[in-house]
Amino acid sequence: MQGSANLNIMMKAARKAGRSLVKDFREVENLQVSTKGAGDFVSKADIAAEAILKEELMGARPTYGWLAEEGGEEEGKDPTRRWIVDPLDGTTNFLHGLPHWAVSIALEHKGEIVSGVVYDPAKDEMFYAEKGAGAWLNDSQRLRVSARNRMIESIFATGVPFGGRRDLPETLQDLARIMPTCAGVRRWGSAALDLAYVAAGRYEGYWERNLKAWDVAAGIIIVKEAGGFVSGMADGDNVIETGNVIAANEPIWDQFAKVIRGA
Repeated sequence: MQGSANLNIMMKAARKAGRSLVKDFREVENLQVSTKGAGDFVSKADIAAEAILKEELMGARPTYGWLAEEGGEEEGKDPTRRWIVDPLDGTTNFLHGLPHWAVSIALEHKGEIVSGVVYDPAKDEMFYAEKGAGAWLNDSQRLRVSARNRMIESIFATGVPFGGRRDLPETLQDLARIMPTCAGVRRWGSAALDLAYVAAGRYEGYWERNLKAWDVAAGIIIVKEAGGFVSGMADGDNVIETGNVIAANEPIWDQFAKVIRGA
């Protein structure tokens, strides 16, 4: 797909940060790691990747705002646009040598995500979308959500709270409701890739609570442009604000959302 200038900037930045991360991933045992919180780590690789993204994105669009995992939020001269960035979604996987992590970049315009890129450097898979232009994988593969319409044939993804997080009981209740109804549940440790995989038809659906805007922003538009549905835990909730997300293909949506919401 021939993308806009902004999308091309995003993809170039994602690849550049990805190259830096891959280099560090090969030497993961030598990384200096500091603890941010229980089960949540930040590495030199993470910080370096964000610096690359900021240089590329803000260098190209210096008036835009900025929201990122490590660097926090900065208001831009243009109050209508901001970059929402996760330089390394799946940090724990990265630090354990598991090749399942991603660079996530979204562009927000007037409160709506209009472009998104999720790049998996380990597998060299670039998922991307723009509003009204469809969702794509790498150069030419159009993404479409799965057409499966039976829960018992469907695979879903989620995140399982780690450490001492208080939302573990809710997730266990979710699993108790969903697992008897489906073909399986996967927990792979990257929200951005979970959403991208829904868009690619690899999962029928995904849900998770208490995420950050940078975890889901890019994935939201990729799922929508691939023909999927995305919502909060309650109808009308803003996923970027609440951090609670349900995503699925259209045939499964009603059944899946009812199970997750406990309806």
